[in-house]
Amino acid sequence: MPELRKDPVLGRWIIISKERRKRPTDFVVVKAQTTGGFCPLCPGNEKTTPPEVLTFSADGSRNSQGDWQVRVVPNKYPALVIEGELDKQGEGLYDMMNGIGAHEVIIETPNHDENFGDISIDKMALVFKAYKDRILDLERDPRFRYVMIFKNYGKAAGASLEHSHSQLIALPILPRMLLAEIAGAQSYYAYKERCVFCDIIRQEIMQDVRVVCQNDSFITITPFAPRTPFEMWVLPKKHTSSYCDLTDQELMLLAQNFHETLQRLSACIKNVPYNFVLHTQPLGEKSLDHYHWHFEIVPKLTSIAGFEWGSGFYINPMPPEEAAQYLKESF
Repeated sequence: MPELRKDPVLGRWIIISKERRKRPTDFVVVKAQTTGGFCPLCPGNEKTTPPEVLTFSADGSRNSQGDWQVRVVPNKYPALVIEGELDKQGEGLYDMMNGIGAHEVIIETPNHDENFGDISIDKMALVFKAYKDRILDLERDPRFRYVMIFKNYGKAAGASLEHSHSQLIALPILPRMLLAEIAGAQSYYAYKERCVFCDIIRQEIMQDVRVVCQNDSFITITPFAPRTPFEMWVLPKKHTSSYCDLTDQELMLLAQNFHETLQRLSACIKNVPYNFVLHTQPLGEKSLDHYHWHFEIVPKLTSIAGFEWGSGFYINPMPPEEAAQYLKESF
């Protein structure tokens, strides 16, 4: 029988359609054909992108020379632009402001054919360090209230360039999803005086039916009410609301856990397109007792159609307990 499951943070209902349940081999993903040709993100083509705002060499030092391992540049076609004032105004009942923000591309490797999940743990830690550095830098701009970091992998997930990269958009307003998440966590804290994410981590470790992998500092789980098959959350085990609180050692442990997570996903389903998004506290906030930063990894294996758009429900044919088991046994 199908199950209706409620997300404990957002209060969002998910339908787990067990009658439609699938095995990993039922998800056939055709590998996209490489287009070849000129790539603006490859070494040697630096002059075809806007000037970099950050580079790291292999040893983690800042370096603007040609031997970079991670390079961050402004997006050539930005969704929001950094120059100008917000100029908030109203037109009757409608509100508007100028499209002020920052839009940057984090080039995760100099190697064109290397996927993010395949780079070394050391290199992945540099990417996570670049995320932290850019958030801290953009936090100094009083116009910005949030920095969203996300990755689109595969054409079905919205990737427009083959070269492995993620993106950053600094926003002058707080995203609605973040506000809903913080409000849900705050409501739970007001009732129980505990962080809902910390409680989730404790229960998942105790039950051990949705844990994918973990180390001393981080854990990956398939959430109780996942929107898509093989959705995963990567969370720090200790309570912290800001991603930028991470030390260099913790960045390495995050990379270790994240690397294993993506390797397990790839072992289950080859060439799977996915998005991941960093959820962290708003800029300028003090540490929040009720909120817990985390990454959400959402594979693109199902379609959103009329029912989903009309109801706000998601239909998932893969129970998260089974997904976690497949991921555990993947290698």
